[in-house]
Amino acid sequence: QMSSYKRATLEEEEGSDTPAEGGVDILGRRTQLEVLLSVMLLAALLALLACLVALGLGFSSGNPASAPLFLDLSHRPHFLSYLQPVNTFFFSDSGRGLCLSEACVTVASQIVEAMDRSADPCQDFHQFACGGWMRKNPLPDGRSRWSTFNSIWEQNQALLKHLLENGTFNGSSEAERKTQSYYLSCLNTQRIEDLGAQPLVDLITKIGGWNMTGPWDKDNLMEVLKMVSGLYRAQPFFSVVVGADPKNSNSNIIQVIHRAPTLSVLMAYLDYMVELGMLLGGEKTSTQLQMQQILDFETSLANITVPQDQRRDEEKIYHKVTISELQLLAPAVDWLDFLTFSLSPLELNDTEPVVLYAREYLQQVSELINKTDKSLLNNYMMWTLVQKSVATLDQRFENAQDKLLESLYGTKKSCTPRWQTCIGNTDDTLGFALGALFVKATFDKHSKEIAEEMINEIRSAFKQALDRLSWMDSETRQAAKDKADAIYDMIGFPEFILDPKELDDVYDGYDVSDDSFFQNMLNFYNFSTRVMADQLRKAPNKDQWSMTPPTVNAYYMPTKNGIVFPAGILQAPFYAHDHPKSLNFGGIGVVMGHELTHAFDDQGREYDKEGNLRPWWQNSSVEGFRQRTECMVEQYSRYTVNGEHVNGKQTLGENIADNGGLKAAYHAYRSWIQRHGDEKRLPAVNLTNDQLFFVGFAQVWCSVRTPESAHEGLVTDPHSPPRYRVIGTLANSLDFSHHFSCPEGTPMNTGKRCEVCSGPACKLQLVEMIRLTSCLETRRPRPTPGGLMMKKMTNMMMMMMMAVVVVMKKMMFRHHVAYSFHHIYCGQVCVCVCVCVCVCVCVCVCVCVRVLAPVCLCVCVSDDITVMTSY
Repeated sequence: QMSSYKRATLEEEEGSDTPAEGGVDILGRRTQLEVLLSVMLLAALLALLACLVALGLGFSSGNPASAPLFLDLSHRPHFLSYLQPVNTFFFSDSGRGLCLSEACVTVASQIVEAMDRSADPCQDFHQFACGGWMRKNPLPDGRSRWSTFNSIWEQNQALLKHLLENGTFNGSSEAERKTQSYYLSCLNTQRIEDLGAQPLVDLITKIGGWNMTGPWDKDNLMEVLKMVSGLYRAQPFFSVVVGADPKNSNSNIIQVIHRAPTLSVLMAYLDYMVELGMLLGGEKTSTQLQMQQILDFETSLANITVPQDQRRDEEKIYHKVTISELQLLAPAVDWLDFLTFSLSPLELNDTEPVVLYAREYLQQVSELINKTDKSLLNNYMMWTLVQKSVATLDQRFENAQDKLLESLYGTKKSCTPRWQTCIGNTDDTLGFALGALFVKATFDKHSKEIAEEMINEIRSAFKQALDRLSWMDSETRQAAKDKADAIYDMIGFPEFILDPKELDDVYDGYDVSDDSFFQNMLNFYNFSTRVMADQLRKAPNKDQWSMTPPTVNAYYMPTKNGIVFPAGILQAPFYAHDHPKSLNFGGIGVVMGHELTHAFDDQGREYDKEGNLRPWWQNSSVEGFRQRTECMVEQYSRYTVNGEHVNGKQTLGENIADNGGLKAAYHAYRSWIQRHGDEKRLPAVNLTNDQLFFVGFAQVWCSVRTPESAHEGLVTDPHSPPRYRVIGTLANSLDFSHHFSCPEGTPMNTGKRCEVCSGPACKLQLVEMIRLTSCLETRRPRPTPGGLMMKKMTNMMMMMMMAVVVVMKKMMFRHHVAYSFHHIYCGQVCVCVCVCVCVCVCVCVCVCVRVLAPVCLCVCVSDDITVMTSY
């Protein structure tokens, strides 16, 4: 099968149908059946020509009532395009059926420029869709990776720069004035250079000293941990947060999460550590020795850290204990003292509940702390504080960081303009006040309404897909539908940011200095600690966002069963109100489907519709899910980047979301088409609207990155590399293979699909119908007997053409080509079911409720036979 395919798509394209003598053999190596069908095609074309001549005579007679119901293909430009090889069309529009608005012409140009039409879409769809983009978008200076996401974020940054540098906020909220002051303090490099390392040196002295650079308090370890971790959020051994209790989502709880150090380039990291120690006053020989000890200690921490792919089952890693039980588990830390300080001014006692996500890790950390020299512990904790503070210090520290970044990611931070760095810092610190400026300047509230409509359409498509899961029991299926209905969506921005008083209340207590960027950062760490403590005795806020409005991203919240789409991502190429729906569904629609599917991935499925972590799936459905996810783990683990394999387990949740999101968005798009009719096609792209959906999806993930960054992503990122987010997802899509006519055995249609949202019943190719009659008029006079006969002849000839076209395409490819004929409703509803008894015998049953005397064509394609029946 594989070798036959290679001849069809590679060798034959280069002239394999040409005999050695040089003559062209049109029927070379064809079966008798195929030759017979070719003759039938010629006969059918001649008969059709005669029919068309008769139709012309009928119309010229001047009696419209006697004219047959005529097939108007100009109003269905996509009708036969499903049967086309890529980049060829049966019809020439001559301007009809094309969208020629300014927006359509512009986006068409962008799509064509991003494509590489020399690539075979069935071999490498990422290259086909993104080859032009990658060629025209080399990595910018200072970037380890570049993608459409980065491009949009840079546009957002440029707008925010203009607003912050040219705006006056005298009549605005206090929070917006703080935002401008913070940004300008970051831009004030002269003041940062004047201060040098002194702000950090003073902070180290305040905490108790650092053995690396001077005297230190040997009996002060617990105080150092409280200050470094609790007050300044450096978190050397573990992280402490307050959030919704996964098993009781209506209440907040203290959560302890282990820290996962990444040591990918040890020598470069050690050089960086030594240079920073010396910049802060350390002596070279002593600093080298002590930094090596710190590095060895970090390596020990890394060795007891549980890998990401082993922390995906949240039911297994969730442990609720009291502070007194935690003390017995990890006695190296005085937990009541530490947590009371970290969550001041709250009062805690030994019975306070705490959720642990790494029980064994905390046990081992406690043992490691107890057997480690106090001097080394002090050095390590202070080192984490130094690392956190580097970005606020002078150019010498930035130069040292550049060397490390070049080793880790193959890039230099210094190549990035200072203003961009400062916009990013401002968004991290005062992101909702910054978001208020962004939203007021850019966001169209109408976009929010359209986005909500799209989410509902995708939700509906997702629920319909649940009905086709043969491996899911009815009880679990109904609970899954209930959860899908309960998903809470937040679009654009939280409403409070447009209310100056509410916005000011959010940042009340955060003091911003005009002339000290370092102090602004310290103040923010203190402020965020107080905000965290304030949440503990309150119920979780369902409307609380974790991403700021300018962010180009989206996310799912399992404990809230909510999905969030910030304003930053609701723009081209993801969404534009004047773009074709195929692009909007292929862009933001797939993102919506992705986040919705997260509610049912390997982690999200463990939470019920209320956001509570509990087992709500029946065991049989859990087993069916597990079997299908194993297929996906194996599939993605076969993909490599620079010879290094993708971790299929680590990326499983995102891969499930990518695959489910694409399927839901595409089916939602087809439902939209059925309700509203076909869209006009884009000019020059030479793609059907269905093909455009998949190209639009792929071009969202156009990207380039350095080898170093690619390696780092494989180690730490829960997402697959962008290339495989395209290839892996589309290789699992039957709809994609249909519309791009990819023969089985090609890389994009391997014949084995890993689909969590499919079962054995979904593996049969069910039949869809094509409406072959004109929809120009809703009522017509009853035709004369002669006109009725001509109508029947027209329908019969069209079906003959369709049958021969399908078989001829099989002759062209010499392989099975799967087709998906989509419903075109116009005054009728047809339901067809086909059962294939073997590879070549299929029985189809269709029921049509007629309104306009339609012709319903049922098509069932097996490996060798195409069956068509007219009703």
